Amino acid sequence: MPRPIEALIHPAALAHNLQRARALAPDARVFAVVKANAYGHGIENVFPGLRGADGIALLDLDEAQRVRTLGWRGPILLLEGCFEARDLELCSRLRLWHAVHCQEQIDWLAMHKTHEPHRVFLKMNSGMNRLGLTPSAFRAAWTRLNALPQVDEITLMTHFSDADGARGIAHQMQVFLEATSDLPGERSLSNSAAVLRHAADAAVRADWVRAGIMSYGSAPDYPEHDIHHWALQPTMTLRARIIGVQQLQAGDTVGYGSSFRAEGPMRIGVVACGYADGYPRHAPSGTPVLVDGQRSRTVGRVSMDMLAVDLSALPQAGMGSEVTLWGRGPGASVLSIDEVAHAAGTIGYELMCALARRVPVSVDATA
Repeated sequence: MPRPIEALIHPAALAHNLQRARALAPDARVFAVVKANAYGHGIENVFPGLRGADGIALLDLDEAQRVRTLGWRGPILLLEGCFEARDLELCSRLRLWHAVHCQEQIDWLAMHKTHEPHRVFLKMNSGMNRLGLTPSAFRAAWTRLNALPQVDEITLMTHFSDADGARGIAHQMQVFLEATSDLPGERSLSNSAAVLRHAADAAVRADWVRAGIMSYGSAPDYPEHDIHHWALQPTMTLRARIIGVQQLQAGDTVGYGSSFRAEGPMRIGVVACGYADGYPRHAPSGTPVLVDGQRSRTVGRVSMDMLAVDLSALPQAGMGSEVTLWGRGPGASVLSIDEVAHAAGTIGYELMCALARRVPVSVDATA
């Protein structure tokens, strides 16, 4: 039989999460962000859940081609824009909208020959200091783009650095609003955290919101809020089975480095999942798991192909028991990926994207 580990993708949960974005920003249109192969889920796997989106946002041309091949006819936005001048040819052929965040991209557009003018998203660096034109250069860039026959419509865009935290977005909103006060065109400002925390402000919602991590059932401001607070549903379940059981006595250790030592008699289960499957090696003893839907914890260091869980309080669990590493367990049980990531000192984004190719992936066809 195959090794007993599986990732299960829930497109219906993604559809639900996109509806949450729409409910929080009812007068805006919603981009579903599917960069990084839909945050590790697989674009083809989540596509059935994307039909409620108004547009799809991603990073590279290969992913854009895959989305068009799947039958998506709506807008597709390249969030980082073109990486070289010849990318504009494929933008024309695939009818892609694309970000413009630097003068070089404007130069490429000015030299580009096209019969179909481009829809561009002019990006401002309003304080994150990643991609984008400075506020002082923004108006001149808009004026230049607006004069190009290669450009049809210009949407104004920025990205928040602290929408999920205490600093918030006011400082960036002020910069953006001052620099764009009398410029025409639609706006796109809000990422997932801004949609969840700040979308009561119509200026923050603007015309397009970009639903990224919230689409996949992760709370960007965990542990302040969890997915239940935001009424989100997990879209990925990683589950495996127990392939061995050991009885320990006081003083016995578990795993490489003997990092866990039993304080008394206990029973542990060995699970067919390790860091080669994408489970974080740095997850410490005590990281939560579900065993047959009941909460338990890991013990010892995560190995390449295995990890151990505590079965001492679960006398019915044993060989073949299902272990939910994150996501939906048996019945109504749920273990959020955020809780696992937090215990491991990272974020849910990383765990989703780190799912290994060797893990079989299936799609949950139920609603």
